[in-house]
Amino acid sequence: MNNILAAIAGIIIFIFILLFLFRRKKKNREAVALSAEEQDILAQHVEFYQKLEQAKKKIFEFRVVKFLQRTKLTGVNTVVETLDKMLIAAGAIIPIFNFDDWEYLNLREVLLYPDSFSEAFSQAGSERNIGGMVGTGALNHVMILSKIQLREGFKYEQGNTNTAIHEFVHLVDKTDGAIDGLPEFLLNKKYLLPWLSLIQQEMEKIRDDKSDIRLYALTNQAEFFAVVSEYFFERPELFAEKHPELYKMMLKIFRKNEAEKPL
Repeated sequence: MNNILAAIAGIIIFIFILLFLFRRKKKNREAVALSAEEQDILAQHVEFYQKLEQAKKKIFEFRVVKFLQRTKLTGVNTVVETLDKMLIAAGAIIPIFNFDDWEYLNLREVLLYPDSFSEAFSQAGSERNIGGMVGTGALNHVMILSKIQLREGFKYEQGNTNTAIHEFVHLVDKTDGAIDGLPEFLLNKKYLLPWLSLIQQEMEKIRDDKSDIRLYALTNQAEFFAVVSEYFFERPELFAEKHPELYKMMLKIFRKNEAEKPL
């Protein structure tokens, strides 16, 4: 009899533990929900989010919150407004949305400048031509973004450019240790040479003015990867039409189902 009572007591305790864990998990899910204002910002400004089915929108929102919990956002001579916060987070999640367990371990803080800046990080003078940068050296694990460029990038009329996506793709590229345009952490080794070949082919077309990919892609392989990633995520249908081989390779890199329609 005592053994039976002990077994029953054990089962009851086990059930209470399960209920406790379930309620805590539910509470945590509720605690990380976006506000109505934040959801509205995604719905109004982030086309990638707009095109997701409802279940995936919830996943996107959850990952936005988790990114914001892990990453410090600091305004430098400007205020990080709710719009800026959501656009930075969206720019972070878009490239890695198909990687369920992805975390930017190489990023701890995003500095938001009011406008473009120079290579010396100056916010004054005529040499302010940088809208975003992944920090190195003393600024390792730091990203710098221009507020103006950040917001412009999420305007539909901007076409296929997006500074936030560009810089976060650099961080994705850096996962294997180097920002070199060879995302070895994401791309199967058998595709590395075909990827390099595509880069060279497309660079030649850009030089000959036979490509709609912007000239900045000619800077180096790393910038080419970031520039075409902007295009891939911002205008996937047009990118697939204009650059079918590049599009297929980008699907492999970002692990999207090649059979699905562009987002």
